[in-house]
Amino acid sequence: MIPFEDSLAGGQAWSCILQHGTALRITDIEGGANVAALFYNALFPSERFNMPDTLKAQHIARLTSGFVLYSDMGRILCSITHDTVGWHDPLGGMLDAEKLAAKYGVRTYQDARNDWTQSTKESLLLELAKHDLGARDLTPPLNLFSKVQVDGTGQMRYIAGNSKPGDYVELRAELHTLAILCANHHPMEPGGKYAPKPVHLLVRRVPAAPLEDPCRLSRPENARGFQLTARYVP
Repeated sequence: MIPFEDSLAGGQAWSCILQHGTALRITDIEGGANVAALFYNALFPSERFNMPDTLKAQHIARLTSGFVLYSDMGRILCSITHDTVGWHDPLGGMLDAEKLAAKYGVRTYQDARNDWTQSTKESLLLELAKHDLGARDLTPPLNLFSKVQVDGTGQMRYIAGNSKPGDYVELRAELHTLAILCANHHPMEPGGKYAPKPVHLLVRRVPAAPLEDPCRLSRPENARGFQLTARYVP
């Protein structure tokens, strides 16, 4: 894969097959971005990001550098190698058409052109279709750049202002990984003006994870996850 840069406007979706040995850096240009992210084994998309296993295996309710994204086969799709944000939300879900209408109203493309309101769910479904995937393949996304805290009673609370201009997160592909992104509002973000923020994308080659890699060492389960992944990767 040749390294390249791209931009993802607010409300838009994007996809790319990240080859093993490459990394995707996503940068919040203006601050306050949210990027709903899905991940699949690019060779066999029935294997995909599993949010419950990712959290249980690493004893966490958030994601940041040093942690990994597990598939439903126990393999590691991506590792989070760099992160200036410190907290990415795996729990909040995605903005669907009903929530969109309630929070922001509805503007059609015919009336508003590029300022039309688009829900995350519908945008992700359209991007999935480009890879011969559909509604049955839609899983709970990882909401990059957003923070949701859970208190002792199980109540979830959205924390505004989690990401600042120039903040970034970098994900290293441990398998050939199909990444599907949508830059749109977090579903728990307060309503008002529909104005999802853009992000910058950079794909580049990176070395494979060494034995002393922080993502490999951060949890005992991760060492086993890397071993299982290495047996699968040619």
